[in-house]
Amino acid sequence: MKTTKNNGAHIIVVGNEKGGSGKSTSAMHIVVSLLERGFTVAIIDLDARQKSLARYIENRQDYAAEHGLKLTMPDAHVLPRSEEGSAAEMEQKDEENLSTLIGNLQNEYDYILIDCPGSDTFLSRVAHMSADTLITPVNDSFVDVDLLAKVNPDTYQVEKLSLYSEMVWEARKKRALKDRGTIDWVVMRNRTSALDAKNKRRVHEVLNQLQKRVAFRYVPGLGERVIYRELFPKGLTLVDFRDSGNQKMTMSHVAARQEIRRLMDDLKLAGWHKAAAAAE
Repeated sequence: MKTTKNNGAHIIVVGNEKGGSGKSTSAMHIVVSLLERGFTVAIIDLDARQKSLARYIENRQDYAAEHGLKLTMPDAHVLPRSEEGSAAEMEQKDEENLSTLIGNLQNEYDYILIDCPGSDTFLSRVAHMSADTLITPVNDSFVDVDLLAKVNPDTYQVEKLSLYSEMVWEARKKRALKDRGTIDWVVMRNRTSALDAKNKRRVHEVLNQLQKRVAFRYVPGLGERVIYRELFPKGLTLVDFRDSGNQKMTMSHVAARQEIRRLMDDLKLAGWHKAAAAAE
């Protein structure tokens, strides 16, 4: 099954500049959702030190082999940063390496998902410029909102954009100059509590303000559920779960699967809705 993009794979970049936002968990659920719909997917992990997404996939491969399971797998690549030469030479090499890897994968896969480290790196900035869809997970906290903008502590009005928002703005301009492409920026609010709270409402209001000012789409992400953290050692996702004799679906499982379906619909990825309709 191929996407509707004429010049190769649709590139998804999952990035922010803060750890702990559920970035790799979100990325893995998106990848497996695509695989389950029959799309081919390659991933590029730019965090060669932590390798959270690559390790998630390694766990998946090991668990499948150990238990005789037929699990869908993406093609996984880890791209380390260059370490030789001057700063300018290393940056040039990094850009060349990423461009070459994307070029090698571009016509072989429907989607390429690039997982960025939770910090500002040159490779991450180059990856952002390559995105067709940029997904930025943020937690339900003003600590994470600060990644996007500075908020007045008394009025909770947005005062100015953060360095990350400005970086994405620059990436959009450079992308438009490079190939007239556009970046669909999606901010997903992760680890939300089921309980209502004043802070939760205020975060929601600020993100609503920001999506108009910065031109991103603000969508609900994954809730705060223990099940998401429990799946990493096995390399599994909620997409893999079936209500069978060995795997009983709890209400938490069902609710989480609904979150994932809603997220995939909200992302509006190329070819997704057509594939989802065909599968029903």
